[in-house]
Amino acid sequence: MSRNATSSVSPPSVKPSNFSTFSIGVALFTCTAVLLLAGCQKQEAAEKKLPIMVRTETVAMADYAPRTALTGVIAARTLNNLSFRVGGRVAERLADVGQHVDKGAVLARIDPQEQESDLRSAQADLDAAQAQLTQSAAAFERQKTLLAQGYTTRRDYDAADQALKVAQGSLDAAQSALANAKQNLSFTELKAGAAGVITARQVETGQVVQAAQTVFTVAEDGDRDAVFNVQETLVARTPTSPAVTITLLSDPQIRATGKVREISPAVDPASGSIRVKVGIADTPAGMPLGAAVIGSVGAKPAKAILLPWQALTSSAGKPAVWIVDPSTGTVTMAPVEVLAFNSGTVVIARGLEEGQSVVTAGGQLLSAGQKIEISGAGR
Repeated sequence: MSRNATSSVSPPSVKPSNFSTFSIGVALFTCTAVLLLAGCQKQEAAEKKLPIMVRTETVAMADYAPRTALTGVIAARTLNNLSFRVGGRVAERLADVGQHVDKGAVLARIDPQEQESDLRSAQADLDAAQAQLTQSAAAFERQKTLLAQGYTTRRDYDAADQALKVAQGSLDAAQSALANAKQNLSFTELKAGAAGVITARQVETGQVVQAAQTVFTVAEDGDRDAVFNVQETLVARTPTSPAVTITLLSDPQIRATGKVREISPAVDPASGSIRVKVGIADTPAGMPLGAAVIGSVGAKPAKAILLPWQALTSSAGKPAVWIVDPSTGTVTMAPVEVLAFNSGTVVIARGLEEGQSVVTAGGQLLSAGQKIEISGAGR
């Protein structure tokens, strides 16, 4: 062979194996079978899903009379503003706020120097008028005797009679002035007109006060009032002259019954409320002035449905309940209108009819069309 000659060897051709193709096909079939089997098992599980156990209650209409409770204070039925009848400088103050005073007790005094001077002047005027009257009376008697004997004239007699009458009038005026001076002297003492508790004081010793200027405010003893600020809508819904139960806030064992005595005709522009005064006859001793109390009163009865609060759910942000369809054993959601929320119950105004069955327990697990099983039913 020649050196330049080269031998060329062709590589063997490789053909795909029939076994590999078969293996891939088997794997794909197996995966498909597994997926189909899993889907069938889920469908069978869904079909065999047990109904949810719930409790229900039959809807029934009832007379609902809600009670409204408000906080108020005990106040005196009668408040007296006491003041001096004469002006002057306050010389002595004998009472203070919170003190109980009896009728006729002296609360304060003003300096009586001016009134004593007026009294002395009035007494002097009275003495002068008395002397003038005595002299005029003697002159009249003398003229009367002389006229009877014919030793005087009628004109002198009439002049003596007139002088006597003027002297009598001067005496009467002097006596009246003396009585006024004595009364003004008594007005220098400020006395309580009735027994009660002092609730306010506006003067101090040494202060100059004017006549009729308020010095003390006294809450008279006797029946008390419970004062409440009530919303206008509550006043409109409350029956006429309702009985109000008054309970002491600090001690619920102390309670009394009162009647609405006064309703303010105007609405307070600041709070938008109406002031209502409830009279309490024979007020308990445990309800002093200023004590905080709770007043409760029932409103006008109305037809409504009472359900446990667990029955209430929400649909699109609005209150609703689950209603049971007795023919299919499934539930549907029904929107309702809530009238009021009470402790443990909710009051439904509209949205339900008598005889319907409402889910009261287990509703948080339900969905529309869900089959249920009732474990207990209420009335």
